[in-house]
Amino acid sequence: MLAVLFTVVSVASCSDDDSDNVSAGTGTSYANINRNTVTTYGKEVTRLEFPKTKDGKSIILKYYSGDTYGLNYCVEWDTEKKSQRWSCYFMVDHKDKNNTSYNKNHTYKGDAGRYNPESNPGNHPNERQYPWDPQLPEQYRWSDDLFVRSGYDHGHICPSADRQYSKEANYQTFHMTNMQPQRNAFNTKLWAVMEQKVRDVTPTAIGDTLYVCKGGTIDNESQILTRIKGKMIVPKYFYMALLLKKGDQYSAFAFWAEHINADHSNDPLKDYVITIDELEQRTGIDFFCNLPDDIENKVERSVAYNYWGFK
Repeated sequence: MLAVLFTVVSVASCSDDDSDNVSAGTGTSYANINRNTVTTYGKEVTRLEFPKTKDGKSIILKYYSGDTYGLNYCVEWDTEKKSQRWSCYFMVDHKDKNNTSYNKNHTYKGDAGRYNPESNPGNHPNERQYPWDPQLPEQYRWSDDLFVRSGYDHGHICPSADRQYSKEANYQTFHMTNMQPQRNAFNTKLWAVMEQKVRDVTPTAIGDTLYVCKGGTIDNESQILTRIKGKMIVPKYFYMALLLKKGDQYSAFAFWAEHINADHSNDPLKDYVITIDELEQRTGIDFFCNLPDDIENKVERSVAYNYWGFK
């Protein structure tokens, strides 16, 4: 929860046990003064993976792939900046009732492969590798693909590897609305290692869920690296906010990394971990605002390093 509502810590609090996990058991207060309310964008904004929506000149784009996994992912798109602020989604890897094989209706895994209009087109053989979302009006996007020959990768925010359960879901991750410009040495190295960590901590027990919100910094001029052709924002920092629900326990942490054109994939991931409170201070975004306030305040102020596997 942002500092305008409550006092938050300015540095990550350390913990070597699970004491920073919060139970939603008996006696929990469900007051929530900063939650999203249902708007013209629909009830999806009240889901746990959603941060507080910015509204104004920003719109919410929702992606359903027509399969049993449910909502694929959502994007907040700034129509003035013509840039995505974040993508949010949930991750599950549930096994079936006998706990021996994976329930394909409820796992991000699968054999969809990486969308390619020539070699792996699914239902989209005649489109570009990185198509524009048809639901986004033309006046809210750049007329050209400014990534091309810019020196920057099309950096997925919701990764292709996180959506392998169907070809349609994977195809949707290639929408330009899910992209940010990233240097290759960042995109394929440190960022990829962080993305693998998300998959590594995805829960397998039915009822448990990992909620994810990721993006780059586009709102503060000091956090913008440059603009491609003087137009498209290149974030100076990228982040991931993770909230894990296991049983009635909640735990959260964030990654924060400077967008550097160098290989930092061998750095200890712990070096990039901060609290959700600190991420909120740096970005001005209120993450996991749909949690009850007492749970939100507790999970966002510290990190249970051992619980998340950070040594």
